[in-house]
Amino acid sequence: MNAPLNTEKLNNLHLSAACLLRGLRMLAKPGLRHLVGIPLLINLVLYGMALAGGIYYFSAFVDWLVPAWLDFLRWLLWPLFGLSFLIIVYFTFTMLANLVGAPFYGRLAENTIVLLKGRSAPVAEVPLGKALVSDSLSEAKRLLYFLTRAVPLLILFLMPGINLVAPLLWLAFSAWFLALEYMAYPLEAYGYRFDEQRRIARKLPFGVFSFGGLVTLGLTIPVLNVLTPPAAVIGATLYLLEGELGEQSDTASASE
Repeated sequence: MNAPLNTEKLNNLHLSAACLLRGLRMLAKPGLRHLVGIPLLINLVLYGMALAGGIYYFSAFVDWLVPAWLDFLRWLLWPLFGLSFLIIVYFTFTMLANLVGAPFYGRLAENTIVLLKGRSAPVAEVPLGKALVSDSLSEAKRLLYFLTRAVPLLILFLMPGINLVAPLLWLAFSAWFLALEYMAYPLEAYGYRFDEQRRIARKLPFGVFSFGGLVTLGLTIPVLNVLTPPAAVIGATLYLLEGELGEQSDTASASE
């Protein structure tokens, strides 16, 4: 059963931003931190393996490419490799973090609800198989939603004249989609599927763009971008709990 949401209260620039910042402070809370640390550790292991493999194969490539009498060129090629690896990490970390963290983020949203409310989300129990199918369909819908809008927007960058406003359109879409992505976990805990999530988001333009804009900014800042995805899940949960009708939400004091 879906929990009703006070969309009038939630459509607030300050509230969504404040909840995201509180989510960042709650990352180390008992009951939440293991769901933050496990996907982060998996990411670090994956990138560590990628770095080790890259060093091994790049070294073999340099040995094949550079003859002994041009050995000094190695000192030029290795910094290039390091810079290239950092760029790849920068542009892929968020995508990989979301992919690896997805199985944990649903639990993270649910544990946040328990921590703040002392109870689980009010949704009916469903068989595990049905739940997995439903979650997979929701994730597939979000991916399709992203691709059918991201590809045309990227094409705009190639069109003279229009490409002047393309970056602004891309930033707006990024903020919108990232808000949808991270709000999905608590909304699904309350029984809302993707179509319903979009209808809710359309009623909250100020809250959604404020939240998504801050998430977009956080993902561009080194180190902070590692903490932003789980903080966004917790922040989105706090934000939506503030809009529960018929209850006095006290997430502000509970999260301190």
